[in-house]
Amino acid sequence: MKERCPVQPWRRYVSVFLLLSTTVETVSAVTHYSIPEEMEEGSIVANLATDLGLDVKTLNKRKMRLDVVANKKYLDVNKETGELFILQTIDRENLCSSKTNCFLKLDATIENPLRMFNIELEILDINDNVPYFRRDEMHLDISESTAVGERFSLNNAVDPDVGTNSVKTYHLSESEHFNIEIQSGRDGSKFADLILKKALDREQQAVHNLILTAVDGGVPARSGTASIIVRVLDINDNAPKFDEDHYKIDITENSPIGSIVIKLNATDLDEGANSEIVYSYSLYTSEKTQDTFNLNPNNGEITVKEMINYEDFRIYHMEVKATDKGSNSLSGQCKVTILVTDMNDNHPEISIKSFQSPVKEDIAVDTVIAVISVSDKDSGENGIVEIHIDDKLPFTLKESSDNYYELVLSEPLDREKVPEYDITFTITDRGSPPLSDNDTRTLELLDVNDNVPQFPQSFYTIPVIENNAPGALLSSLTAFDPDLHENQYLVYFIIEKEIVNTSMSMLFSINPENGNLYALKTFDYEIEKEFLFHIEARDSGIPPLSSNVTVHIIIVDQNDNAPVIVSPWCVHGSVVEEKIPRSTDKGSMVSKVIAIDTDSVQNSRITYQFLQVTDATLFSLDQYNGEIRTMRMFSYRDQRYQRMVVIAKDNGDPALSATVTIKLSTVETDVKAFSDLTEVPLEYDIFSDLNLYLVIGLGSVSFLLLITILVTCVLKCQTTKPSKAAPPSRNSVISERNSTIADSTLVSNDAYWYSLFLAETRKGKLVVRQPVPKAGSRYIVSSIPRSTGLTETSESAASTLQADMQSILLCCHFCFGLWANLCLKTFSLTSDIVFTTKYPK
Repeated sequence: MKERCPVQPWRRYVSVFLLLSTTVETVSAVTHYSIPEEMEEGSIVANLATDLGLDVKTLNKRKMRLDVVANKKYLDVNKETGELFILQTIDRENLCSSKTNCFLKLDATIENPLRMFNIELEILDINDNVPYFRRDEMHLDISESTAVGERFSLNNAVDPDVGTNSVKTYHLSESEHFNIEIQSGRDGSKFADLILKKALDREQQAVHNLILTAVDGGVPARSGTASIIVRVLDINDNAPKFDEDHYKIDITENSPIGSIVIKLNATDLDEGANSEIVYSYSLYTSEKTQDTFNLNPNNGEITVKEMINYEDFRIYHMEVKATDKGSNSLSGQCKVTILVTDMNDNHPEISIKSFQSPVKEDIAVDTVIAVISVSDKDSGENGIVEIHIDDKLPFTLKESSDNYYELVLSEPLDREKVPEYDITFTITDRGSPPLSDNDTRTLELLDVNDNVPQFPQSFYTIPVIENNAPGALLSSLTAFDPDLHENQYLVYFIIEKEIVNTSMSMLFSINPENGNLYALKTFDYEIEKEFLFHIEARDSGIPPLSSNVTVHIIIVDQNDNAPVIVSPWCVHGSVVEEKIPRSTDKGSMVSKVIAIDTDSVQNSRITYQFLQVTDATLFSLDQYNGEIRTMRMFSYRDQRYQRMVVIAKDNGDPALSATVTIKLSTVETDVKAFSDLTEVPLEYDIFSDLNLYLVIGLGSVSFLLLITILVTCVLKCQTTKPSKAAPPSRNSVISERNSTIADSTLVSNDAYWYSLFLAETRKGKLVVRQPVPKAGSRYIVSSIPRSTGLTETSESAASTLQADMQSILLCCHFCFGLWANLCLKTFSLTSDIVFTTKYPK
């Protein structure tokens, strides 16, 4: 080992280590350099020609070049001076992320004669990154009853630098209630705990704002900050308190019932339920007082509950208590004294002479509703009576003669907005103080059919899962009519619409009384995906009013197809046998499981997992692409035969699955011999005669299949065509689905590519295995129907023709099955021969 450094004083220090290793004819020893990151472009690392013992004058002639292994080209060589210099600034954090040691490997090559030098450049970390917190603000909720010494975890800071340049310590801004304690993790990371050192009081300070600073160990040190917002949670530690301890109020006799005497106010310094107050009388308040005055428990209003007579009581004493709603409630008290003042006690009188109720809501404006007379036994100013009603009512009072008034409609009425009016007639004299009286009448409105039925939505989208039961309830489409009685009774209809000569009423039914929508048949997602029609709601008024809504039925696919293992292919229930060299490296792919699902969208998404495995520490399975890789190299303790059961499960609910059993045997093969073998092309002459016979047999069967199909087509063309009015047959359609298996390439030494024609037996499909010529080829999943006859609605089709067609199709099935079986045997035998040749025992 030796060290070199540039002699120029302005250049940064670079340590060079030459690591000697075994030398092949064209490969020299490994040269090691160490440089700090972020060196300027053009900075000299070392004189590479001198370190490698090369003549600088021959560098151009020998075409010296510098290549980077699996990285960008950060350095280059000056062919004139032989110096290794920085071509692009190196950032250690981008290059090696969080790794402690960062190395950049390069190859230097010269020609005449050809020689290659391995160069290893170690990138040293500098403190060029500031610590930062993942969250700029941290929020903590702490009860004011929390004990001193309680700890609260805080988010730690992150520094992309490593070693001494990473986060070293934390500092907390000055606070009389909190401090921090620094902890160290197992990986050497630093984090801080917030500790309560002084009891909190929410009433004094509800929120504490702190600053947490993270400092790294670099020189000079760098730091980052985050805000800590501590919200103090309240406890019930304050009792309600009234504004005054004693209240005195004057009130005149005969005050109107409901009039406010006083509104008490108590406050509680707590918050939430602890500050919500309920008012009540204490035990020291007499029953007479409680009967005369009403206390609102929510807002503390004291109102007149019954008529007050000065001659009966002149002074009322009461004690009011305010209690909060905390778990351990606290209360406060105050005293209230009410003094009654004497006054003229003859009230004005009101008499309703006529009141028309109920009335229709479409009554005309200016119609007289009621006739009222008023009087007062007093004389002078005290005998003059004024009458009024609430200004918000759609009525007005007009004086018709002395002390007679008419209640007239001033605005149009709408029963749906206000079904009835409580009209309070209030009369007041001009006495001092004035006296008043009131009378309340209720005006009821009769309904007229003036509102159209309304649906909550103008457009309904209803998903229906395929394979539904006939008569199943799909949805309830209920409209609302704000009218009453017969004007409110609704009847529902489906507006007729034909689809391929099929009426909507043959597909769906709606309950005319409640709007429940039912399906009259079982839907198949592959045949019918959606329906669009209208539903009308009509009331029973005279004349009837109606409205309609659009209904969109969407047929939803159901998970009714299980995944099928495509690769490695095997007969149902059999075991797939694979062989791999025992010297296989860690991370090598030994097999790959591929499955397909004929369902759509979510139901066709497949994941893989081990159901059984001989040694769980030896193999790993990618749950998305089905790759089986080694997690480590084989050891002498590992069994020669490894058995794995892999399950492929779709994303349906409930999920369907398929399994495949793989028996993996390790072969004791010399590494060098195996590598030499893979470089020599396989000799296929050993089974060339067998290929000839198999091709002849396969061609014969294919020819017979082609003849059968041609005969079938000729017979079909000669048959009588169905009536034009007959609907097209849905069963005569052969659906093709082209899909590409994402990432389906098998890259292990003994991997083969397969594609297949697949479907379930109940749908008349066959399974055929055949080799795929190129990576990324598509496979076709075709549906071969059992029958290509006309649908049930084609009544003109002859039964004899259907029987002939079924016989012809059975013959096609037989020939196709024979051809498929021959293909299977051909490629199975070919695969076994290739595998035996590639991996001899």
